[in-house]
Amino acid sequence: MAIWRKILSTDTHSFRKFAEFFTARYITVNKQNMSQEIELKFLVHPSAPDALRTVLNTLPGDHTIPCKLLNIYYETPDMQLRRHDMGLRIRGVDGRYEMTMKTAGQTVGGLHQRPEYNVELSEPELALSRFPQDIWPEGMDVVALESKLAPLFRTDFEREKWVVTYGESRIEIALDQGEIHSGEFSEPLCELELELLEGRVEDVLGLAREHLLRDGLRQGSLSKAARGYHLARGNAPRELKPLGVMETAPKATLEQGLSSALELALAPWQYHEELWVRGVPGAQAQVAEAVALVRHTLALFGGVVPRKASTHLREQLSQLTDALPGATDALAWSALSGDAKLTLTDWMVTRGWLAFLNDAARNKLAGSLKRFADTHLSRASAELKETFRQPLTGRYTEQLPRLERIIHTAFVLSGFYPRGERQAWIDGWQALRHAISANLIHEIEPLRKQALSAAPFWRHSGQH
Repeated sequence: MAIWRKILSTDTHSFRKFAEFFTARYITVNKQNMSQEIELKFLVHPSAPDALRTVLNTLPGDHTIPCKLLNIYYETPDMQLRRHDMGLRIRGVDGRYEMTMKTAGQTVGGLHQRPEYNVELSEPELALSRFPQDIWPEGMDVVALESKLAPLFRTDFEREKWVVTYGESRIEIALDQGEIHSGEFSEPLCELELELLEGRVEDVLGLAREHLLRDGLRQGSLSKAARGYHLARGNAPRELKPLGVMETAPKATLEQGLSSALELALAPWQYHEELWVRGVPGAQAQVAEAVALVRHTLALFGGVVPRKASTHLREQLSQLTDALPGATDALAWSALSGDAKLTLTDWMVTRGWLAFLNDAARNKLAGSLKRFADTHLSRASAELKETFRQPLTGRYTEQLPRLERIIHTAFVLSGFYPRGERQAWIDGWQALRHAISANLIHEIEPLRKQALSAAPFWRHSGQH
């Protein structure tokens, strides 16, 4: 309680103003106090809020002046909630409190979709028994859990809000500015969230495209809670995460493979973009590779999804690819980058390819990804053997784009097979790629021979 007395001791007027819309904000929850939170998140450059506010003030709708929100997030010493992708907070406003649990959901680009459960409290004290019993992972002892929970970090920010009608939907737009704190660590918070109150997710994306594609914004996949957890763990430097193999369900369809491959690329694109703007060496190159994987995925599935379905997206990705070499991190905050990510997010969330498919193509898209994978891995291997069967003295760099493309094919399509079987083949070609890129002349020939000697791991390769 002491922590709440301290943080609630200021700015009573702002708290009272917020309480007016705080109540209205949650009157639509159902009997179980559960709602499906669907929101599109943008990180806002520190120089951009004033211009952004000017744009938002032109939208017809209800506007609420900035009000202070103070939130305490709770966790156990062993991060039990975090391990289950759950987040627990209490929000306090002028003597009113609400306990919220967010459970595992899905994030595509900056579009977050998570079930959340909200319970009003008379005091800022946890009462986990008031949540529905079916939200808890099987076997979790809720009483024991509550006894271990303690404040981990807090977010203190002012929220300015607009509620607008766009298309067939009511959308809340919230501009949050403040800080995230955990112990001795803190970092600024400046972000914009579009939350679907009622209607269609397509309208959220449409509103963003029409009014928010401007320099100074970028789609964000890191929530306030994710950043708070990072601070609580000691704010260690964020590490690069090179692309890896897409793990695949045995009976996945081509459409599931397409969606998963695009997610495989978009997640590290956004992750490394965050590192890029934080000045982490090598992050820009990882952004470029993720963009390249998106482009290759569109080409890889081009025999099923016609090129006209992705014409605009491919044009944007091409422009971004051309701009990346030598660019500063201003590119990450640019409308060029934002437009490409928003188009990709829209295409994935709405399955934008379906409108371009006839019945035969739809049936093919519902077919086996496994058969598709084996066929394309065989073709990729044959292409590599043809290209690298003889030394290419002085001409290896010319083949680097081909080698990168085929390695990306393996990233997308080899997840059906055990890691031990696939990794030797992939690592051999990755090592050759690195040697060519770094111009390690004396290593290229031994690595070429080693890569060619690696046994194929897919079925119907002639060695199974």
